[in-house]
Amino acid sequence: MKREMLTLDFLDRAVDLYDDVTGVVAHDGTEYTYAEVEERVNQLAHALAERGVGQGDKVALLSPNTHYFIETLYATNKLGAVFVPLNYRLVPDEYEYILNDCDANTLIADYDYAHKVEAVRDEVPAEHYIGYKAAEISGDWEDYAGILEGQPTEPPEIPDISEGDDASINYTSGTTGDPKGVVRTHRTEHWHALVLNQHMEIRDDDTYLWTLPMFHCNGWGHTYAITGTGGTHICQRTFEPEGTLERVRDHDVTFMCGAPTVLNRLIEYEERHDNIETTGDRDVRIATAGSAPATATIETVEDEFGWRIIHIYGLTETAPIITTSNSPRRLATEGREIKVNQGSETLCTDVKVVDEDGNPVERDGATIGEIVVQGNQVMDRYLNKPDITHEAFNEKIEGYFHTGDLATIDEHGMISIQDRKKDIIISGGENISSIEVEDVLYDHDEVLKAAVIPVPSDEWGETPKAVVVPRNGDPDSPGTSEEEIIEFVKERLASYKAPTSVEFHEDLPETATGKVQKYELREQYWEDEDRMVGQG
Repeated sequence: MKREMLTLDFLDRAVDLYDDVTGVVAHDGTEYTYAEVEERVNQLAHALAERGVGQGDKVALLSPNTHYFIETLYATNKLGAVFVPLNYRLVPDEYEYILNDCDANTLIADYDYAHKVEAVRDEVPAEHYIGYKAAEISGDWEDYAGILEGQPTEPPEIPDISEGDDASINYTSGTTGDPKGVVRTHRTEHWHALVLNQHMEIRDDDTYLWTLPMFHCNGWGHTYAITGTGGTHICQRTFEPEGTLERVRDHDVTFMCGAPTVLNRLIEYEERHDNIETTGDRDVRIATAGSAPATATIETVEDEFGWRIIHIYGLTETAPIITTSNSPRRLATEGREIKVNQGSETLCTDVKVVDEDGNPVERDGATIGEIVVQGNQVMDRYLNKPDITHEAFNEKIEGYFHTGDLATIDEHGMISIQDRKKDIIISGGENISSIEVEDVLYDHDEVLKAAVIPVPSDEWGETPKAVVVPRNGDPDSPGTSEEEIIEFVKERLASYKAPTSVEFHEDLPETATGKVQKYELREQYWEDEDRMVGQG
């Protein structure tokens, strides 16, 4: 028989088997058993239904890593509605675009971030505004705790949900500037959680610390995988080293995730404090993705912290995990040097590296091609962008998602990213569209031409750099300054997207058709590196 693969299965299993287990620990230390989590999810679902949220409606959430993020995700899906987590580091104009693009019916926001959407409230379609600690938010917001009061703790009437129905929309930076809504169905979310469970070695006695933003691909799927397996979520609103290490010790954490920059900040903190304990009573493993961690980082984390690193690779469009270097067989024969690679394909996933004609490149660890992937965890489509969706799945080889990452593959199927085809910079785990930043630079009165490229960074792996031709043509006296240019961008985009450095040039290298040759600009900054992507 066929059973529909739904995101609701994960909380259902947790309640069936682990109802008396602490499922979620809030940032303030409040503990909720899985039975209590389900009751709160049901109360929220009833409250949302009273406000007209139904099947197919979009519920957007602007929140750091909180217990109510998990509650909102499951309550939304129980109604057959679509969950839209928002990156809390964006600026009001970006929220305006996203909320209009997905046609959000309801917005739930945290007291620390609600002002960002309050600023564009009249420009977006949302009819209902719910605030966590609404008394601390300016404007007309219903209180999150208040709408739960008096609601039934029994499940709402659940509509006829299919595994092919939309479950969530995650927005990612687009190479054309506008964010793209990555639509994930119940099936793709469900399947990815199973793959994640296998390769992250998740167990029912795991205590998982949220250092990874929950809005990133719904926390890389750990909102589902940890719940369904019966582990415990430890919520930490945002990452900072002292609180992270304190929670590791106090809650005997066994598992967490974070980009290489998270590892580097933990190392820096540990180096400044003598004899600090980095574990509780149990072993710790940490999954990292984005730019590969530097070999020195791996050595410090594994030898001095006593943690085990699992390196994975993927994109928002792929859930994200499609490869991992977590191979005991390979580690035993080749050592942990393989952890600086992105790894080999995950269970039931077909990953290829192909040339310009769509043919697989030689598996020699040297020939470069583009990574393409097929798998049940890969997104359904880009919201409202059928042409871009078709191109993403058919550009070189039909039916495979084209990642835009250029890599080699060795005889064992181990992927190693060398460069990026797309105009995307990955800095500290965040995707930055260089074209989006360039569009802002061209609004500056003193900028004639601009190119934004990634340059190496010890802290972030890679970081955006602006190369600018001033309007007056004089790079020595450009009529503006590096500091002023950076601040100009920060006023218009999320601060992490702003260049961290600016250089003024007389001109930019261009093709005969006037296209800037960014590769030529990048080469001078990466000539001492092994590959043209950052290692954090």
